[in-house]
Amino acid sequence: MTRYIVQRLLLLPFLLLVYSFVIFVIIQAPPGDFLTAYVATLSASGTSVSAEQIEALRHTYGLDQPFVVQYLYWLRNLLAGNFGVSLEYHRPNAELIEEQLGLTVALAVMSFVLTWLIAVPAGIYSATHRRSVLDHLLTVINYIGVATPNFMLALILMWIAFAYFGISVTGLFSPEYADAPWSLAKLGDLLAHLWLPALILGIAGTARLTRIMRANLLDELNKPYVVTARAKGLREWRLVLRYPVRLALNPLVSTIGWYLPQLFSGSLIVATVMNLPNIGPLLLRALVNQDMYLAGGILLIYSFLTIVGTLLSDIALAMMDPRIRMGA
Repeated sequence: MTRYIVQRLLLLPFLLLVYSFVIFVIIQAPPGDFLTAYVATLSASGTSVSAEQIEALRHTYGLDQPFVVQYLYWLRNLLAGNFGVSLEYHRPNAELIEEQLGLTVALAVMSFVLTWLIAVPAGIYSATHRRSVLDHLLTVINYIGVATPNFMLALILMWIAFAYFGISVTGLFSPEYADAPWSLAKLGDLLAHLWLPALILGIAGTARLTRIMRANLLDELNKPYVVTARAKGLREWRLVLRYPVRLALNPLVSTIGWYLPQLFSGSLIVATVMNLPNIGPLLLRALVNQDMYLAGGILLIYSFLTIVGTLLSDIALAMMDPRIRMGA
């Protein structure tokens, strides 16, 4: 297992190199560049910019260089730990990302924890109480959760909170704590606001994981080893939790690789609708304004999270299921 982990870690730089090139191609694909949009905005506001000024800015940001030269310049900065400077904000991209990273991690972790705390017990109950009233109810709720877009659910809950309770559930802080320094009171205010966005972001994943858990556990409960253990007098819940649940969790664990970056993005539309101060809206603004170095840095972080999440999934699967270790 140690050899496998080392091999995957050695493969990480090569994968990031490939992803960095693909990302740079994607962010360069739209026609025009940041300066084109910037000059158009200035012209619309009545401010004129001379051709010499435009050319000077293009040279300053390296936009007058060929595509390959721009990529190599960006890659050189990345290898030096420099994410570059934002074309729009005129600040280091690392600072912009760092400002949003803490709340992004908090929101992602809470959403992940809520998803698993709800999905796994609900899936176990549905499988062990098949065709019961609550099983049918959970099935209907799961279908609704998968079919309902997260941003629509966010809009509905925001309307209910404002129309019937007179409170606003946007953002992660109350107005009096938004710009206040960190304290226990501000932390409590954050926790009071954090659970609803986390629940909204995780509700679709919860519905999917519940269905996966139910289907896999039903398949395990019908296998001969379960019948044999039951015939030997092993208590039902001890039997279910000790053997079938561990095997039924394998497909859920394997989803960490794609679920982790999705949580960190915070669902762009939901984060924008609910005014959440995380990386999602920052990426959206960078893509809209063609702030390519900022967008590329964030997308590279998502790629890194995907690789790390997949590695964590594989390690967790090997720890949970001895058959996977034997196969290796």
